[in-house]
Order: sequence, then C-alpha cells, then structure tokens
Amino acid sequence: MSILASLARAYERLPDAPPFGYSVQNIGVIVGLNEDGTVASVTPWFDGEGKKRKPRPMLVPQPVKRTAGIAPNFLWDKTSYVLGVTSGEGKRTADEHAAFKERHEKELAGTDDPGLKALLLFLRRWTPDQFDASQWSDDFKDQNVVFALETDRHNNLWLHNRDAAKALWMRVSGGDGKNPQICLVTGKSGPVARVHPAIKGVWGGQSSGGSIVSFNLDAFTSYGHMQGDNAPVSEAAAFAYTTALNTFLSDKKHRLQIGDASTVFWADAEDAEAALLAEAAFPEFFDPAKEDADTTKEVKILLERLRKGDQELDKDLALEAGELVKKLEKGVRFYVLGLAPNAARISIRFYYESDFGELARNYQRFVNDMRIEPPWREPYAPLWRYLVETAVLGKRENVPPNLAGEWMRAILNGADYPLTLLSTVLSRIRADGEINALRASILKAVLIRNYERKVPVALDPTMTDSKGYLLGRLFAVYEEIQRAALGGNVNATIKDKFYGSASATPRKVFGLLESGSANHLAKVRKLSPGRAVNLLKLQDQIMDLMEPSKGPYPAFFSADEQAFFGLGYHHQHSDFFKSRKDNQTDASGETAQ
Repeated sequence: MSILASLARAYERLPDAPPFGYSVQNIGVIVGLNEDGTVASVTPWFDGEGKKRKPRPMLVPQPVKRTAGIAPNFLWDKTSYVLGVTSGEGKRTADEHAAFKERHEKELAGTDDPGLKALLLFLRRWTPDQFDASQWSDDFKDQNVVFALETDRHNNLWLHNRDAAKALWMRVSGGDGKNPQICLVTGKSGPVARVHPAIKGVWGGQSSGGSIVSFNLDAFTSYGHMQGDNAPVSEAAAFAYTTALNTFLSDKKHRLQIGDASTVFWADAEDAEAALLAEAAFPEFFDPAKEDADTTKEVKILLERLRKGDQELDKDLALEAGELVKKLEKGVRFYVLGLAPNAARISIRFYYESDFGELARNYQRFVNDMRIEPPWREPYAPLWRYLVETAVLGKRENVPPNLAGEWMRAILNGADYPLTLLSTVLSRIRADGEINALRASILKAVLIRNYERKVPVALDPTMTDSKGYLLGRLFAVYEEIQRAALGGNVNATIKDKFYGSASATPRKVFGLLESGSANHLAKVRKLSPGRAVNLLKLQDQIMDLMEPSKGPYPAFFSADEQAFFGLGYHHQHSDFFKSRKDNQTDASGETAQ
C-alpha cells in the first residue's frame, strides 16, 4: 500500500476525525449578528487566563492554502481579512479585507438563508474604523473570527454550521463531484485536488506548512496538465491523507522526533485493542524515557520480553509476554513514516510498513546489537542519546543530516546500518578522544550487522580474531601504566596524544608507547611492586595472543579494525576502572571495620 493510501485508510479509523471539507482551527472571537447585519455581540473564545490564554479549537470549513498571494477563507478568517484590522503594519490589510468581501459577495449571492444574508449585510456596512467601538478589544486583533446569528449563538450554532452554509460549502469546495477523474490513491472517481492541503508540525518546517505532493509552478505543466492534474488525487483523498497526517503530527501518542526526522506511526488491525497496544509500545522502543506511570502493564511486559528474551523472565511473566506477542503478531499492520522539511516541501526520510511481529523482531535484533558491558548509566538509552554522540559538541542540532533517518530505516527493516554511522563515530572519537558505552555500542553494532564479525559484549581476554581489538586492549594497558606511575592528574595522557594515530596507523606509535611504558613501569615498581608485576603480566598476555610472524603492529587499520580498536580499548579500560572501584570499596570496608 502506498504512503498516501495507507494514510487515507488511517483517516477512516480516526476517532473524532473532521468530516470532508472541514478542519479544526483555533478561533479567538465569535461575532453575533442580527438579521439586519448589525453586530449584536462580540464574544472572546479563549481558554485560560492572562498569558496562558489561548484560542479554542473549533471545526470550520477547511482553510485555503496560502503562499504569497491573498486568499480568504470561507465564512471565517483572521481579523485582517474579516474586519480589515491588524496589529502589524498592515501594508496589504485593505486588499485582504476587500478580497474577503469580494469572495463572499460572489459565493453568497442569491442566498435566502437569514444567517448568510446577515453576513452579507454586515460586510457591506462594515468599515475598519468601527473597530474602535467599545465592544471590540485590541486583544482580538489577528485572532480568527467566526460568525453566528445572535439567536443561534446561545445554542452554539455557528454560521458555518447552518444547513444552508454546509450545502453551499459542499458546492464551493468541489465536493459535489464536478470534473471527476480516477484518483491514483483510491481508484475511485472524484474531483481532482489542484493543490493539496498543507501539512503542519514537521520539525524545522515552515509555520504555514508544507506539501508531500506539490505542483505549484508553470514549469510543472506537462502535456497540458496543470498542478494536480499531473498526478490526479481526488479532493477527498487529499483531504483524508493530510488530515490523518496532521492529526498524527500533533499527537504525542503518534509522534517521535528522531534527529531531523519527524516520525509518525500508526497501527491498523481488526482488533482495536491490539492496535492500541502496538501504538503504545512503539515509542518506548526508541525513547524509554517515555516509560512512566501511564505506561500500561501490558506494554511493560512486552518491552521486557523483547529486550531480555524469555530466558531472563520468570515463568509466569514469560507466558504472559508470549500471549501478548501472539496477539500483536496476528493481523496488526504497522506503519512508520519519517518526514523532514525541504523549504515548502516535505521529504520522505523513510517509510516502513509490515506486520508488527516483524517490527518487534527487528527491534529485538537492534537491542542485541547494541548490548555492551559495562552498559551506559541507563540500561536502554533512547535513540536520540546515541545520535548526539555523532554530533559536534554533543548538540542535537549538529547531528549529521540524513543520518538519523538512514539509521532508523535500517533498524526498522533489519538492514545494514549506514556506514556513515561508523565513520562519524570514529571521527568524533579521534576529535574529542572520548570512548563511552554509547559509542562502543555503535561500533559493536556496525561490526555485527555490516561486517558480520563476531564481537564480544564484555571484555574477552581470549579473543584473537581481531588485531585491532588486541591493540586497543594493549593501548589501554599502556595508559594504565602511565596512570599508575604519574597519577590521574596528568595534563595530557597517552590517550590524549596518541589515540588517533594508534587506532589508524599503529606501527607509527606503538614502538614509542612500548619504550615509554618501560620507563613508567620502572617508576611503578618503586611505588607498588605488586601492581607493576600485574600490569607487566597483562601486557605479556596480550602480546602472547598476537602472531609475531605477521608483525605485531600493522601499518594501518581499516575502518572495521579501528572499530575493534575502540571496542578493545573500552573493554580493557572499563575493566581497570572496575578493579579500582572494587579496591576502593574493599579499602573503605576495612577501614570501617
């Protein structure tokens, strides 16, 4: 199913979805009219008080898509159009108000509905200088305005909800079936949308919204087809897919921000309960911080099962988790769509559609790829936390473009990770010299998925498959010898000076490190003979795992061996840190006794 078709289908399942031709907009003012067109009341329509006061949402005829031109809405709009009043400079306010009056003179001509006639009479007698009358407030400027007959206002019957107004809007908006063509989305005949409604809420996009499908210039005219005729999508289908997408983008339960990709997701299943469970679980795959008191027990059990497997759960919990997985695997289709802005258009970063069971298996594989010991301070880091490790200064806005989308697509599909992920992390390590559990996890995951290498989760003293891993361990030993000799307050450690060269061109550096370690060991023997013996023994153990006939120090390392180097360093360095921590704990325990 195509993206637009799946979104149009999702619209049909939306609870409280606006009907075709209507949209929920924030309205700030309701003008009550008498039948002669005079103003009976002006009612503010806000929620909250003071600075927290906000216009209230209301279902109104769908707004026109404005670019640079002047285009009034039908039966409602902001004050510059409706009243010719604005709080800004208002260089074209008079033109906007004139366009609003002109459109309604044209559309409402010949109407015999008392409400619509009242609006026409109001527009004919209204002049902007009347805004200074007592019932109008400056706070109303630039708010959206709707109308109501004063006799209807007390019953919350607005002008655009009157039967005559609805019938007129159906005709005006093209919903009565004029100029029908076969819709490429639904396969049904219907009037073609010239331009599609705007999609709002994409992070970094224009406030006026953007488009996925857009033919808005003369240059796009082809074989006489203008604008939407180039790829005919019916008004109804365009309304359905944009309404569904705007709803998902504005709903925290259907949206995640992953790097520069605004990600929406939804489930489709006959069993509504199963669909809700899938939608509740998905955001917690990639942002565990969302797990809170509102997280249901079912979701927690499912997450435990996917992250740890049945072997680590007790028998009852494993059985319950197994039943949940069966429930979700049976007929739940899941959709994930990543969007990013591109001026007035919206780019598709990735699109995933499959059974939820396959998605869960791919997520489980991702968790296994990223597992490392010792772990980060939280057992399951959110995806954005990994991404900032690829960014300069650790800022989210510096995450390389496209990386988040490409990585997410690989995770969802169970495909190879983008190699830019590996090169970016390696360059960040060389730049700032930091190797933490998150970066080591990324290195490990790429080695497993892309290079199909056997990679240990924790320190493996017997591993000989990779010379990079062994030299990474050896580099950590040299650093530990330096720390034992000079203490922890050295201005520049050997890691600060030599990590980049040691991980890329080890032959240039390791001879120097070896001779330097001899001097440091001599000093350690004077300070702590036992410590010196242990470090020398560990150094010899690592050297014994290498093959001297092939040369212990290669001239250079490929990207995968550089990744192994970082992983070996992290494992060995963490083991030293753990040993120091254990010794401090033992010492404090003895003192206490």
